[in-house]
Amino acid sequence: MISFKDARQLVLDQHRNFGTETVPLSDSLHRILAEDVFADRDFPPFNRSTKDGIAIDYKAVENGRLSFEIAGTLPAGEPTIPFVNPDSCIEIMTGAVVPNETDTVVMYEEVEIEDDIATITKIPNQGQNIHRKGSDHKKGDIVLAKNCVITAAEIGVLATVGKSEVCVRKLPKVAIISTGNELVEVENLPLLHQIRSSNSHSLVGLLQQLRIKPLRLHIPDDMDLLRQKLDYLIDEMDILILSGGVSKGKFDFLPQVFKDLGVHSIFHRVAQRPGKPFWFGVKKEKSCIVFSFPGNPVSTFVNFHLYFLPWFYHSAGIKQVTRMVKLAENLENHTNLTIFKGVELSMEDGCLYAYAVENTGSGDLVYLTKISGFVILDPEVESFSKGSLIPFIATKHILGI
Repeated sequence: MISFKDARQLVLDQHRNFGTETVPLSDSLHRILAEDVFADRDFPPFNRSTKDGIAIDYKAVENGRLSFEIAGTLPAGEPTIPFVNPDSCIEIMTGAVVPNETDTVVMYEEVEIEDDIATITKIPNQGQNIHRKGSDHKKGDIVLAKNCVITAAEIGVLATVGKSEVCVRKLPKVAIISTGNELVEVENLPLLHQIRSSNSHSLVGLLQQLRIKPLRLHIPDDMDLLRQKLDYLIDEMDILILSGGVSKGKFDFLPQVFKDLGVHSIFHRVAQRPGKPFWFGVKKEKSCIVFSFPGNPVSTFVNFHLYFLPWFYHSAGIKQVTRMVKLAENLENHTNLTIFKGVELSMEDGCLYAYAVENTGSGDLVYLTKISGFVILDPEVESFSKGSLIPFIATKHILGI
């Protein structure tokens, strides 16, 4: 049995590059950008008015002029209006091109207009209310660096620079396999000795958040059938994620099946709770990675966030930062295991506080809906005191935090 830190590093050491592909901009959300993106022109591409008002040459104000004849009106989306009379002004709308002969925009709230004469009621500052050409970025600047997750913000930038197609990292081919004779499908009515399959559906949901569309299937606890099905899947898939069949029970066949199929065991059993009987290995000839999680729902859920997610982002070149939260109460860990304690977060006085949420065991699925994530309690630490900072692994997005 190895430590959590060692197990995590061994998983990260098996990072993979699955290549790149080009997708339409409309299909790029939550994909991982595989190229640097450059500004195709200055941002903004012209001197842009940030207010509705009048555009003037500030020298006229310096010479004592506050009233200007309106020489025209300039909306956004139209070419600029040239004029040479410094005693005149142009009515200008937000987003319009500021005429070259002007250098200041005075908003309507500080102007009185009567008989096509605009009179300034508050002395302006030279250059105000103009977003200068190239002040955000110059043509050729990197506006998006590769290896970032594309969110709605990145999509806006990609659209601005004309990227109707985007180069993204290819996603791995993933199969989710549940095992166990006690499982029946969701639509079936289980008998007294049966339960509905939940782990595989949770894993599908977690992978879909990464835009991965996995193959999902169930294999009964039959060694020959497991060997036959897994042999095929190892050939066809990049990643196998299994739940169940890796403990020490008489029907936990997977470790032996993996051995028979030539899947190299990197480790089996981690000094952690929940999720200890985790088997991890690789079929080197096929470059297929196997994450074989324990069958308890909480254990599978925790291990996905502890191991698969970091592996996925590490493979994509995304740097991961450990989030820290404050404990709202004293916690202890007198065991030799790393404990992952489910918590609910609360924002108080500008700090995130973690409140422990109790559960009835590794099969308590409802417990997972009540928590924001897990804090990490290192082994054999006598006390984690209230108010201390502690590492946190998020399992859901919390509105307002």
